[in-house]
Amino acid sequence: MRCEVVAIGTELLLGQIVDTNSSWIGEQLALAGIDSHFQTKVGDNLDRIVSSIRLALDRSDAVIVCGGLGPTQDDITRDALAQIMGVPLVRDEEVIEKIRAMFEGRGRVMAANNLQQADVPEGATVIDQVGTAPGLICPVGDKVVYAVPGVPSEMEVMVARDIIPDLKRRSGEEAVIVSRVVRTWGIAESTLAEVVGPRLEAMADGGRVTYAFLASGWEGIKVRLTAKAHTVDEATALIEAEDAEIRALLGTLVFGVDDDTMESAVGALLEERGLSVAVAESMTGGMVASRVVDAPGSSDWFRGGVVAYESEVKFDVLGVRRGPVVSAECAEQMADGVRRVLRSDVGLSVTGVAGPAEQEGQPVGTVFLGIALGESTESIELHLGGGSRIRIRQFATISLLDQLRHRLLGLPPVPN
Repeated sequence: MRCEVVAIGTELLLGQIVDTNSSWIGEQLALAGIDSHFQTKVGDNLDRIVSSIRLALDRSDAVIVCGGLGPTQDDITRDALAQIMGVPLVRDEEVIEKIRAMFEGRGRVMAANNLQQADVPEGATVIDQVGTAPGLICPVGDKVVYAVPGVPSEMEVMVARDIIPDLKRRSGEEAVIVSRVVRTWGIAESTLAEVVGPRLEAMADGGRVTYAFLASGWEGIKVRLTAKAHTVDEATALIEAEDAEIRALLGTLVFGVDDDTMESAVGALLEERGLSVAVAESMTGGMVASRVVDAPGSSDWFRGGVVAYESEVKFDVLGVRRGPVVSAECAEQMADGVRRVLRSDVGLSVTGVAGPAEQEGQPVGTVFLGIALGESTESIELHLGGGSRIRIRQFATISLLDQLRHRLLGLPPVPN
């Protein structure tokens, strides 16, 4: 069973509203073991809506159409479905009474425009409404089109309560799809694909787990593993086995899965070791501290931060010796200084040149990270040129946390 999603609304194309409905529906289809290969967005135009739904029907067994069931002139999904089915619209008196009762229950009078929400393509089945708009189940030959409102709270009830069970009944197959996102940092997408390439080739014939690579900026490269099986336990076992394979290939480049973040991974290591951390930031301007406090439970291990943006703050607050501030020596002294000032077990620091021009003879993208841990203080030099100012700051932030992760694991600094 293959099911597509068609989201209707010109506002989606203009970017005025983000289409979260399609992603939610896609997730529910996956959980139910129903394949979904395409999602489409189309504006409020009858011909284009009809064309989009027909194309979806050509490719799939079922289509979920989301939006365009309201009471205004641009709500034309019902008209499109009637045209596709080749039938007239018929006004459903029972639906009218339900809508009227909703308005009366709120002490209001139903507007005449709401009557069009009771127009149903002849031969379609009404899905009991949550708001004023009912959903529809429209047979088209041996295929089916479902229509649901665009209001998320209404759509979600209808999809979960009515559509998913109906799709599973029609498919006659009990299956589930399970996915896991393996999260990595410190490797380019092309290099990652090369490393994992032999594994993908080995799975090309008959492999039951599929791979997808998702470049996600300063969140790293994500590798999504997806397995389809008869039960959740069987699909999960396939994912677990493939997770072990990819970790064997990538090693400590993997820092977590699914909702794990670099800061939560670092926080877990600090908590395990009973260590606290403080950070001194120059070019990142508080970005590291902001990421750290996003991690749940960070109050247990994060002491605080010093944004030493101006050179005098580095000298006066952190005790950095006067001299070049874009240097390995400055980064090390900042890390030592913030550990001393905030009485933490670990001190981190970052200084560098985010742009727009070089500083102290250092080109844009030059970054020095400092880590004071145990009896040693060290610095790492990075070269992050070729990106925007914000990208350099973001990559410096996540790189600092990743370098600390490696040190807490007892590994040497990650090469630039």
